[in-house]
Amino acid sequence: FVHASDLEANTQKEDPVKYHEAWQLLCSAHGILIPGGFGSRGIEGKISAIEWARTQLKPFLGICLGLQCAVIEFARHALNYKGANSAEFGKSDYSVIVEMPEHNPEKLYGNVKSVDERHRHRYEVNPEFVAELEQHGMKFVGRSEDNERMEIMELENHPYFVGVQYHPEYISRPLKPSAPYLGLIWAACDELKNVLENLSKHEQSQSEKCNAPDIVNPPLFQEKSVANNHS
Repeated sequence: FVHASDLEANTQKEDPVKYHEAWQLLCSAHGILIPGGFGSRGIEGKISAIEWARTQLKPFLGICLGLQCAVIEFARHALNYKGANSAEFGKSDYSVIVEMPEHNPEKLYGNVKSVDERHRHRYEVNPEFVAELEQHGMKFVGRSEDNERMEIMELENHPYFVGVQYHPEYISRPLKPSAPYLGLIWAACDELKNVLENLSKHEQSQSEKCNAPDIVNPPLFQEKSVANNHS
């Protein structure tokens, strides 16, 4: 566990030992997870950690704010958008993360028929920048039905660089773990490629079984069915 603020320049000045210990811990990690959150504290540290993961090809998973920070980092350093930021943290010429247009902090549920709170966030990827982000290799492979909300992000030419706007841990179960988290673990263990290849072979095998000719003797099968019904 690394405090994001320990990775920032202010900590380097005020407590260089803590700063270097934090970076040593981060750089020795096999994978990096940046979870959801809010507020500006530690944001620059998170962005620095993401830049490290991206440029050093370290497995990375960003959840909600983690995805947003990944977009900010990519806009700053891959697209050269100096000062790119989220509208949550201040004004910028490149607000690649903006507040959802229908969000109103003064509206306390109002006259709505239903509320779904599990997928909670106020800010989202600015659709105006999506095309250019994708041209540079940041692909938004999962979107809302109206194609306006960026839900899942992947980076090209990286072993595992994934961000999701939703919180997959909410529906994770012991026998059916969350796919994004499981992918991060596989990638951190350097097993993701092998796992995906085995899954592909398994799916192909299952498909071949489904398409195979029926080898059960029809009369025998019918006789057994009758006997079972009588019993």
